[in-house]
Amino acid sequence: MSSLNRFVERVQSIWAPLSSAVVAGCQQQLDELLKTPATEPWLAELHQQAPAQQEMHRDPDNGFVLLAHTEPEGLYRPPHDHGRSWVIYAVQQGEIEMGTYAKVQDSDGKVKLVKRGSTTVSAGQTLVFLPGDIHDTQCISGPALLFRFTERDLKKEDQEAGKLTRYVKQDGDWVPAIQCIPGWLKS
Repeated sequence: MSSLNRFVERVQSIWAPLSSAVVAGCQQQLDELLKTPATEPWLAELHQQAPAQQEMHRDPDNGFVLLAHTEPEGLYRPPHDHGRSWVIYAVQQGEIEMGTYAKVQDSDGKVKLVKRGSTTVSAGQTLVFLPGDIHDTQCISGPALLFRFTERDLKKEDQEAGKLTRYVKQDGDWVPAIQCIPGWLKS
């Protein structure tokens, strides 16, 4: 059995609604997945093909998804959240810097982000983001190969209005993308 199949089976065996135990169990399984030798066929193929994004598993019963991403050094993904979903990033190769943000509202009701800090996630490490957590990512040593484990299909989540929030730079501040479009309701 490949380490990828073992990962899926073990996550299926502990799957339940969001709790500290489920998140810790999934993170532990991703930690184990990161120890896979680069010679294992599925991982060797990922390194060789270096896809920008590849679905590794979509669980038909529980809904969780495991994606692999290869990111070039310098690639920056602006602040965003994952809506109702929780996510675990696992870096297999390279380093990714992940910043975290708090959403604040000024006296005029305008929302902006304030950066809390950042963490460098190196090969062999994982980082969890819970529902509503806001973060950005930047590949600082690449190419990086990372896994993104999501509790649900984020493409479906993104299509539901108001579920995921992306932020854009406006007048030096990160603001919700929808807040920048005249005539639209602020998110």
